[in-house]
Amino acid sequence: MIGYEVDRGLLLRLMTYMRPSGGRTERKFCEIYLEPICGLPDDSGNYTLVLGDRPNVCFTSHYDTVHYSDGYQKVYMDGDFAKSDSDCLGADCTTGIWLMLGMIKAGVEGVYVFHAAEELGCIGSQALVYDYPSWLVEIDFVISFDRYGTDSIITEQMGGKTASKQFAKDLSKLLDLPQLKPDPTGVYTDSNSYASTVSECTNVSVGYYSQHTSKEKQDIPYAEMLLERLCKARWSTLASYRDPTLLEPSYRGSMSNYSYDSDEGEVADLVDLMSERPDQVAELLLSYGVDCDMLIRDLGLDEYTPDYNYGGAYEDSQIPF
Repeated sequence: MIGYEVDRGLLLRLMTYMRPSGGRTERKFCEIYLEPICGLPDDSGNYTLVLGDRPNVCFTSHYDTVHYSDGYQKVYMDGDFAKSDSDCLGADCTTGIWLMLGMIKAGVEGVYVFHAAEELGCIGSQALVYDYPSWLVEIDFVISFDRYGTDSIITEQMGGKTASKQFAKDLSKLLDLPQLKPDPTGVYTDSNSYASTVSECTNVSVGYYSQHTSKEKQDIPYAEMLLERLCKARWSTLASYRDPTLLEPSYRGSMSNYSYDSDEGEVADLVDLMSERPDQVAELLLSYGVDCDMLIRDLGLDEYTPDYNYGGAYEDSQIPF
């Protein structure tokens, strides 16, 4: 059995960092916690580490949060739950990072990917899949630690199947966590970026609730138990079932596939709503699978350059595949 260490203090410290994508606090977080383990990131900001000889399972999380500003927050315990007094706790996806750091320390074999810019629309994971496709030939499973609650193993995202129900059942049994059930209500996360290439792509509940809000909280005992099960699991016994080449043509398709007869009043109402709440509308569009590339294409725009960065260019960036 692989040894493991549960470090509650580390999880609470990680959550003190408020990390909107491209910010200075995010960069500092990566320099302290990710670069000593993974080295420099790739050109899109993703950090990777391979443990073992040609592992076929990829564990993922993302290191950006939806905090409105850079800086540090106070994190405190309220019973079994960690909370903060800022706009969000950031357990999405800090708990996933903590789980992966614990698995790495325990020596669990796998490919570990800490994605950039998930909260901006899975930018880091999409770039990794598109720019470095060759390494995915060896991968049968992508397991992302980025799901609320304590009872989900995601099987569908954006209305398309990303993992088989049988795989979800097998994973629940492997972790000895029967409360984890196949869940078809996923939306849009990093694991979805791999679904057209990798057989089984899922998200596992890590115990946070009310993510992206000031009421966000993390079930600490559940996270600690999950880490134990992840470190003890016999990952080599997993089987894959889904054929990723059988995705429907409309999967992550174009908005031009849809038609709707709107009048001028409805358009004006939508313009007013989007003007008043642009961030919420953008998040909702992303949850439906509508990203910048899709809108640029369907609006007939020549080009568009988003106003974000990853905290400065990295020199000699690398990827260990």
